[in-house]
Amino acid sequence: MSEQRVLKALREFMAERDWAQFHSPENLAKSIAIEAGELLECFQWDGNADLVRVRDELADVLTYAILLADRIGVDAAEIVLEKLEVTRQKYPTDLAKGKSVKYDQL
Repeated sequence: MSEQRVLKALREFMAERDWAQFHSPENLAKSIAIEAGELLECFQWDGNADLVRVRDELADVLTYAILLADRIGVDAAEIVLEKLEVTRQKYPTDLAKGKSVKYDQL
């Protein structure tokens, strides 16, 4: 995914509709949670979710996450990579490989 291309397209889409006025950090965070719930709903009764619907809901979650990052002035890709490094320290490969326990249980 080209983060800058996606961000540019989202900014243009929002500007064309004058929707930025509704995108406070709080509203965007709420929207992420709402859309994440809709994504989870795809798997509510079994794991054989409709892939088209999953893609649509995942796109909504990602859209709001990217917009929130932009709104608070952070680079989405950069903060993901930073968090990955923190998580890498919590879950060293030699202790965590093949395990699903929390870091304090390793």
